[in-house]
Amino acid sequence: MANRSQLFNASCIALAVTAMTFAIRAGILGQLGTDFGLTDTQLGHVNKMAFWGFPLATLIGGLLYNYVGAKNMMILAFVSHLLGLVLTIFAGGYWGLLISTFFIGFANGSVEAGANPLVADLYHENKSKFLNKFHVWFPGGIVIGALISALMTNMNSGWQLQIAIMIIPTLIYGYLIFTVKFPETENINTSTSTNIKALLNPLFIFMVICMTLTATTELGTQQWVEKILGNAGAHPMLVLALVTGLMAVGRYFAGPVIHRLNPTGVLWGSAIIATLALVLMSQATGGMVYVAAVLFAVGVMYFWPTMIGFVGEYIPKTGALGMSLIGGAGMFATGIWQPIIGGWLDTERKSALASGLSESAASLQAGQATLDNLAIFPAVLTVAFGILYFLMKKKIKTSLEDQL
Repeated sequence: MANRSQLFNASCIALAVTAMTFAIRAGILGQLGTDFGLTDTQLGHVNKMAFWGFPLATLIGGLLYNYVGAKNMMILAFVSHLLGLVLTIFAGGYWGLLISTFFIGFANGSVEAGANPLVADLYHENKSKFLNKFHVWFPGGIVIGALISALMTNMNSGWQLQIAIMIIPTLIYGYLIFTVKFPETENINTSTSTNIKALLNPLFIFMVICMTLTATTELGTQQWVEKILGNAGAHPMLVLALVTGLMAVGRYFAGPVIHRLNPTGVLWGSAIIATLALVLMSQATGGMVYVAAVLFAVGVMYFWPTMIGFVGEYIPKTGALGMSLIGGAGMFATGIWQPIIGGWLDTERKSALASGLSESAASLQAGQATLDNLAIFPAVLTVAFGILYFLMKKKIKTSLEDQL
């Protein structure tokens, strides 16, 4: 018999590693730029490789999941994490960083492709609740990674050592997946042809489009926190730890919130709050940055797992493929925006310097202008999720009336 607890724990640690790669990369961007002489636009391209390796893995994993199963997907994640981390440590320049970061992104996507349907299958009786509990470990891992990065940076530890730290939890989840029996898939649709046909459902297509915006709102902002807030009078890694710590707590207790508001209500409210938070953050300095960060955490904490849970509950015929592809779409879009966000920072900084501002003031202005641009994403979602809320409410009401 499969050990449900060990499988869940292995999945959570693997997701924590995924998050740590994200947080520590955000924390060492400045060091990488200095050591290799890279512009923010080039750093954006490095970030992009992680976000593009991810959707490639979810596409491949989603299509093959019914044939290879969760265990092989998790083994692929383990091998790719080790390879990506080691290659990053020994990267000699821009191209080395691009290649190694791609492997890390591929590993991260393999975790999602294997673990999301595994958790949904293990806890089929309450998918959204347990997917939120599983996804506690993305913000949880970011907290761990952000604090480690901040501490090691203050100790003048090199970025290579910060990367090496992540090999430890990688080996732990590798041990767990190699020493546990995985169950047969029983509670999700395993017909690949049915899964593919279901992808044409207009609701699924709508959710994929929305996922590109929710993911960029959350991850696009967090990945650039050091560059965006570095001169705002708040410690960027502490801001990241604060945001993701609150996200972890919120996701752990997501059950009552989702039950009370339903997934579409949660998504709509999240979009409204995230918009307000980014606008406030674009004007804040000093202590007010932390206030805006708290609001931002509330806005984005339920986006990712609730989007995946929505697909699992309301579009179940898409199966593991649907859950994999919606996550992949979010990461792919975020990858596209990485060099664009870096370009915003470069352009705004040059403009500010040309107007006579100091380097510090110019960087602050560039960060605030970039946050203004990022606020457009949740603003669009506010309209989209508002429409979805009322359409789903009407659909559920009609369904209940038909049953009477």
